[in-house]
Formats: sequence, structure tokens, C-alpha cells
Amino acid sequence: MDTTLAPVEFSQLTALAGFDWATEKHDVVVLDRQGNKLLELRFAHTAEGWESLRAKLAPLGKVGVAIETNCGPVVERLLTMGLSVYPMNPKVAERYRERHAASGAKDDAFDAWCFADALRTDGQHWRALELQDPKTQLLRLLCRDEMALIEQRTALILQLKAALYEYFPTALEAFDDWTLPSTWQFIIKFPTPDKLVRAGKRGWLKFLHTHKLYRADSIEKRLELFARADEFINPSVAVEQAKSMLAVVLARQLDALERQLDQYRSRITNLFDEHPGSGLFKSLPGAGEKLAPRLLAEIGNDPKTFNSPQGLQCMAGTAPVTRQSGKYRSVSFRRSCNTTLRTTIHLWADLSRRQCAWAQAYYAQKIAQGKGRAEALRCLGQRWLKIIWKMVQTNTPYDEAKHMNDMLKHGSWVLGVMAAPPKEKVAEAAA
Repeated sequence: MDTTLAPVEFSQLTALAGFDWATEKHDVVVLDRQGNKLLELRFAHTAEGWESLRAKLAPLGKVGVAIETNCGPVVERLLTMGLSVYPMNPKVAERYRERHAASGAKDDAFDAWCFADALRTDGQHWRALELQDPKTQLLRLLCRDEMALIEQRTALILQLKAALYEYFPTALEAFDDWTLPSTWQFIIKFPTPDKLVRAGKRGWLKFLHTHKLYRADSIEKRLELFARADEFINPSVAVEQAKSMLAVVLARQLDALERQLDQYRSRITNLFDEHPGSGLFKSLPGAGEKLAPRLLAEIGNDPKTFNSPQGLQCMAGTAPVTRQSGKYRSVSFRRSCNTTLRTTIHLWADLSRRQCAWAQAYYAQKIAQGKGRAEALRCLGQRWLKIIWKMVQTNTPYDEAKHMNDMLKHGSWVLGVMAAPPKEKVAEAAA
């Protein structure tokens, strides 16, 4: 087995393996170039099990491995063992199984053999994974975990609002934005309508000033709501006692989660500033301190990652899927993609048009053509990704003036739209 970490050319592989992975054990089948079985092994997901795999693969030379995933601890172990790892899409893997067993019969060892045989026959068209740059990998994991925690925060907020609706409608009426930590502190301080009323005007004003919620234009309405908070409540004492306890628990969870999110944001910002590719993504208009790190984390700054802008666009889900047979032709939304990158591109494309004149003109034209908001933003994201691909290839930050000159040089239709935009469509798009 080769001990280098970089994948070797497919033509140089001396053995081809299929790897069917699971939580507690894994199945491996290794074939030679003619399809003869060299090894069949089942081993436990332990240090001893992986060491046994390393020992058995060592005499086989340069080994390529087909596996039905492209990430996770199993893939990372295979890469660090110096193997050339070829990820398989689950749908593609299923078709290879059906090719050898039309009846649908299957087991783990058979799956591993199917993957090995698929790699043997079609592997020359596949692309091997490479070990990720540690800084980019860490940034990607932190950004994805931050997004997952934000989703948890959203779920807790919805649970909190549902609990308040049961017994404390005044709180919902008094505050609009429940993502603010001050609103959670309000519930912790005044968990029931009765405690809010008994606090009196002095207690209310002190809380509002302490948490910087005092607004001259809304203070009178809030004080009026606080004063009559106990007039319209749930008549069931049991409901109030139960839901007020739940509301306080949720508010404390949100408060603790927000502090952890602040730590994530600080770590991500520092790591992004230290990354050699940060300058490229900082130059993108509208990306800001939150989306720029996510874009870098998902796309990276290695020019070898994507051979063409189409590859990046397909991974981001902005490129449509075309199906054609004879006279039949359909174009549909791409569902198989990096959903994290697709979400980030959608958010950033919307923000970019507020700072970039050509982006707004492009978006407005798509709206004028009858496309919906999401589709128009997806089209704009498709155009931005082509620009990002070129930036990464040349290691050149985005330059608005240069891009405008390039559009002028190539006679882009966007310049014509910018010169005479349809007023009613622009107004509709900006709404």
C-alpha cells in the first residue's frame, strides 16, 4: 500500500476496493484489474480493526477505494492511510447494485464487491478525493455547526412564542423581534402577567433602560400593555403555572445558546482573517462578516478544486438539470447539491444586489421576464459563481470597475438594462 497522502492517477492503481461502511463494522472487497478477488474482509470500527485493514492492504500496492459517502471519519481514515478514495453518489451506487442483482438481493459484502467492480470498470471517469486544507476544513466545520446552532435557536424561539401564546399574549404584543436576548431576559424577569403588573411602572422603566429597549415612539404603548397584562390571560391556573415554567426554561436555554454562538462567531472571524484566501471573499459586495467565511469554507481557495465554473455551479445547486430524449426536453431545479452552499449563495445574492448596480439590474431583468424571486436570485447566484471561479483561478479579489469594463468589452446585455431599466419592474424587485 502506498503511504503518500496525495491520490495517484487511476491508471497507476494496482488494486481496486469497494468499502461498505457502517457504525460498528465495515466490509471491504479488493479486486485486481481483471476482476479477480484479492481480499474480502469484515472488520470492527476500532483501532485494532483499522490496523488489520492497513496490514492486509500493505502488500497490494497502490489501492483505490470506492465508498458511498464523501465525508466523515471513515473517509478521513482512508485518506490518511494513503488510499485514493472515490466517493459514490447513493443513487449511482444503487444502480450498480441493480446491474449485478436485478432481483434486489443484497448484503454488505455484496455491496462492497459491487463498488469495487464499478471502480474497476468506470473509475477512470471518477475523481478522487484529496485531504482538505486543515484551515479550510476547520472553518467549514465551524460555519456548519454555527448554522446548525442558529437553527436550534430558531426552534427554541418558536417554542417560546408558542408557550407565551398559551398564557402571556401581552408579551408577544409588546415585542416584535424575539431573536433579541433582551426579550428572553424579559420572560426571565417577568415570567407571568401577574408579576409583570406587580412590578409597576418603575420596574418596567428600569428593565427597558437596562436592556436598551426604551424607545420614545413606542414607550407609551408598551407601558399601557404592561399595565393591563393580566386582563386577557388564560383562565386556567394550571396552564399558566406549567407554561410559565416552560417559558423560563426556554428563555434560559436561548440565553446560554446565544453566548455560545458569540464564541463561535469570534472563532470563525479570527480563523477567517488568518486564512490565506480571506482577501478574495472579503472583496465580494454584500458578503459581510458572516457570509464571506461561509463562502470560503464551502468553495475554498484551491484552483484545482473545480476544473470549470460549471462544476462549482452544479455543486452550489444554481445550475438547472436538463433532461432530453428525442423531442422531449425539460429543465428542472437541481436538488442534489451542497445545500449549505446553496443557502449561502441565495442569501448573499440578495445582499449583493443592494451594493452592486449590475447585480440589481440583472435581478430586476429576471423578474421582468416573469421569474419568481427565488429563481431570479438563483440566476444571479449562477452569474456570481462564474466570477468567483475566475477569482479563485487567478487569485484576484473582486474589482467592480474591472468587471464593468469586462462587461463593456464583451457587450453584456446587463449594461443595456442598467442604462434603461423598466421602472415598474425595478420598483417591484426592490420591494
